[in-house]
Amino acid sequence: MLDPKLPPNVQIKEFSAGVIVFRDHGDKRKYLLLHYPSGHFDFAKGHLEKGETEKQAAIRELEEETGIKQIDLLEGFIDQVVYFFKRKGELIYKRVTFFLGRTNEGDIKLSDEHQGYLWLDYQAALAKITFENAREILRQAEQFLTNY
Repeated sequence: MLDPKLPPNVQIKEFSAGVIVFRDHGDKRKYLLLHYPSGHFDFAKGHLEKGETEKQAAIRELEEETGIKQIDLLEGFIDQVVYFFKRKGELIYKRVTFFLGRTNEGDIKLSDEHQGYLWLDYQAALAKITFENAREILRQAEQFLTNY
């Protein structure tokens, strides 16, 4: 049964997970943004597979999409984006859970799901990210790291 708070015309619920990846680059922190074929810039993320936790899915998707094998997810940070979209006329509820992770890996091996990537400092990443909900997640991550 669908959540009673959802609009009654929601036919499908989808769940994904991702990682806001950063690395220390000299005295600056750089965030990884992926360039999707549709043109937008966002974080690595993807659907949960059967039996996976959100954390397991986020780590798996990160490795599949970027080749990053070493990621240290920071305890205490978890955030979600919820939105609706239509596919073939059906209204879909989508929830993406994000973790925050540090890596030392800088060389990215992109999957065919992406057409490029950038390592950007906070202000440049904030300006480059396409969607406001992703910018808000980045703001939360930066605030968390500032107080970490």
